[in-house]
Amino acid sequence: MPSPTAENYLKALLTLSIDGRGTGEVAVTDLAAALAVSKPAANSMVKSLAAQGHVAYERYRPVRLTPAGRTAAALIVRKHRLTEMFLVDQMGFAWDEVHAIAEQVEHIQSPAFFARMDELMGYPTTDPHGAPIPSPSGEIDAPVYASLAEAAPDACVVVRAVRTDAEEVLRRLTEHGIRLGTVLQRVPLGSAASSREAVRVRLITGDPTPPEVQLSREVAAALLVAPTQQGAPAVVG
Repeated sequence: MPSPTAENYLKALLTLSIDGRGTGEVAVTDLAAALAVSKPAANSMVKSLAAQGHVAYERYRPVRLTPAGRTAAALIVRKHRLTEMFLVDQMGFAWDEVHAIAEQVEHIQSPAFFARMDELMGYPTTDPHGAPIPSPSGEIDAPVYASLAEAAPDACVVVRAVRTDAEEVLRRLTEHGIRLGTVLQRVPLGSAASSREAVRVRLITGDPTPPEVQLSREVAAALLVAPTQQGAPAVVG
C-alpha cells in the first residue's frame, strides 16, 4: 500500500490533473507548490510512484497518472470526502471544521470501515462542500458548474459546491448565510473597477427585503453555481 506521503502526492496529482487544462498532465513544479515541498523532493516521489506503476514519468516532462494511479488516487479522495460527510452528517461538525480531520482519517487502510461509513449515511454522492464522492471502484461523476464570478448581472443561481477548504472562507460564507442550496441573485456594482474587485449578491430567502452581501472575486470564483431552473436546491447542513 502507498505510504501516507505517497497518498498525499497521488491525491494532489488527481486534483491538479482535473483542475488543469484538460490534458491530465501535471508539471512537477506545480505539484511541489501544491504540497509545499521542494522540487527535488517532489521529483523523487514522482520517480517512486512511477516505479510502483502509478504515474507515467519522463525526465523534464510533465507527469500523468496511469489508470491504476488514477484509481488509487480517486479511492483516497473517496475516503477523505466520505469522512467529511460523516463528520457533518452524523457528528454535527460544521463544514469548516472537517478538512483537517479527514486528512488524517483518509490514510486508514480498511475498506470495511469506509464501506460501513457509506452505508450509515445512505450512500451520499457529494461531500459537505458539494464535491463528488468517487464510487467504490474509483469512478468520479463530476458535474460541470460555472463560478459565481462568471454569472451575468441579475442572474439567479443556486450554490452547488464550494471549491475551497479554507476554514476562514467557509466560516465567512456561513456568517453570510450562504451554503449549498442557497439561491443568489447577482447585483450589478456601480463601476467596472468595482466589479473587477468584488461581487455583490442578493440572498433569495423569501423575505420582503432580501439581504445583500458583497464577496471578494476570489470567494466568488470558489462558489460553483447552476441556474435555478436546473432543479430545486438541495440544502446540506
